[in-house]
Amino acid sequence: MARASAAAPLPRRPARPRAPSGSYRPVRSCIDPSIMLNALPDPVLVVDGSGDIRYVNLEAQEFFGLSATMMEGMPLAELLPPNSPVSQLIEQVQQGRHRASQEGVVIDTPRIGPHHVTVRVTAWASPPTMCMLTVNERTLARKIDNSLTHRNAARSVTAMASMLGHEVKNPLSGIRGAAQLLEENCSESDRVLTRLICDEADRIVALVNRMEVFSDQRPLERDAVNIHTVLEHVRKVAQSGFARNIRFIERYDPSLPPVYGNRDQLIQIFLNLIKNAAEAAPESGGEIILSTSYQHGVRMALPGGDTRLHLPLLVSVQDNGDGIPDDLRSNLFDAFITTKVNGTGLGLALVAKIVGDHGGVIEFDSQPRRTVFKVSLPMFDEAQMSGDPAPARGIRGAIG
Repeated sequence: MARASAAAPLPRRPARPRAPSGSYRPVRSCIDPSIMLNALPDPVLVVDGSGDIRYVNLEAQEFFGLSATMMEGMPLAELLPPNSPVSQLIEQVQQGRHRASQEGVVIDTPRIGPHHVTVRVTAWASPPTMCMLTVNERTLARKIDNSLTHRNAARSVTAMASMLGHEVKNPLSGIRGAAQLLEENCSESDRVLTRLICDEADRIVALVNRMEVFSDQRPLERDAVNIHTVLEHVRKVAQSGFARNIRFIERYDPSLPPVYGNRDQLIQIFLNLIKNAAEAAPESGGEIILSTSYQHGVRMALPGGDTRLHLPLLVSVQDNGDGIPDDLRSNLFDAFITTKVNGTGLGLALVAKIVGDHGGVIEFDSQPRRTVFKVSLPMFDEAQMSGDPAPARGIRGAIG
């Protein structure tokens, strides 16, 4: 299908006489409208009088999970749910209004799930045979706020881990040693209690050891990592163990460039996310969707510096479980927050820390039958190699 043009280029005007010295006359040049539309942070679609999509910008392709080749020429009615209020907004504009908008519109498709958005429709030409449709899901300020919240949660766990390592393990060693001394001279019935003291002390030490990974602040050793190789490795591990009854669906963009990261720690991230998804999925009909895509315009500052990384690589892990309870969502990445009966609540806190160490962002969206965790990561750049000579950090096993 041929790609439709958003609009014809502006005609080039003849050169004007140079203005006298001391005066200013603005000069207009030909600008391709598609360049401006692709620079916008919101999805934009241009729809003609027949209801067919004539143009989509890069954000619209990412939002709907479809390429421009597939979307351009498609009837808008095939993209949106039946009786969508978007159709009414377009009719209002085509009947003479310059613009129309509505908040709280639900766009729900099998590919992207439900999204609550604000839709604005503007006349593209006069007469308004074509309309420009803009979709605003949420503000960038809210997205940044969520990212900072998750990073702060990881930092709070880091401080706690450092404290526990110094202030808890040493007293526990003394308690355990005292219990062993008492055991030598006590009756058999009392030895049950001393062994209980030793077992509980060992259990607390094991928990502190699992938290010590948070206090490791050495810089990462990073290189070019194929994210699809990482996901394939994690999927095989999952299907051979805890997710053997889960159906996996892979929606990968094979053209993605490498991630700038540490392979072992990326495995740790997605092993934890897939383990959580597998435990949340129903016993019968459980499904996990792994997807990758390229996103534009997302940049975040690295902790402790002024460097800003472009985060174009988006990896999503989606399950069809019951969703995350409302009372846990605001603190989901804090330590010891869990819905599992025997869970420690450290898995997502560790994920938030590792993603933050990569300069990335992790977000989630949860509704019944659809919970998705989205991880935005930096892409590999040869110029970054010279400034990252630090040794790699080890990850001490999966934390559920």
